Amino acid sequence: MTEIIKILMEMVNNIHDVLQAVTGKLNWGFNDKQLHFIIIGVIGIIIFAITHALFKWIAKYSITVISFIYTFTVLLVIVFGIEIGQKITKRGNMEFADVVAGVLGFIYIFIIYVIIRLIIYIVKQIIKNKKLEK
Repeated sequence: MTEIIKILMEMVNNIHDVLQAVTGKLNWGFNDKQLHFIIIGVIGIIIFAITHALFKWIAKYSITVISFIYTFTVLLVIVFGIEIGQKITKRGNMEFADVVAGVLGFIYIFIIYVIIRLIIYIVKQIIKNKKLEK
């Protein structure tokens, strides 16, 4: 997992260097904090626009899917935070396999939740149909 983070950081650093060089050559005079403000702001609003459109469409069909996506995203941040924390504090091993195991645990338990909801839905439909027959 350390290698994956190093590769991602190298990519981010390369993009950062290119942006600094381009804005420097254009004499825009942005410092590092201003570049972060602009770039992260733009990336954030693009992600928001895509997410907003996607979630509006999904909401027509199921709020559960939106809840799952949100929970999954927050869970990824938490799990990666735990793994990075283990690396920093040296109180465990930072391993990608731990991230996968944690996420799979959530997916497994979520599937059980969906099955239970499906059973409840089917039972309610059966009861409803029996009442209509009378």
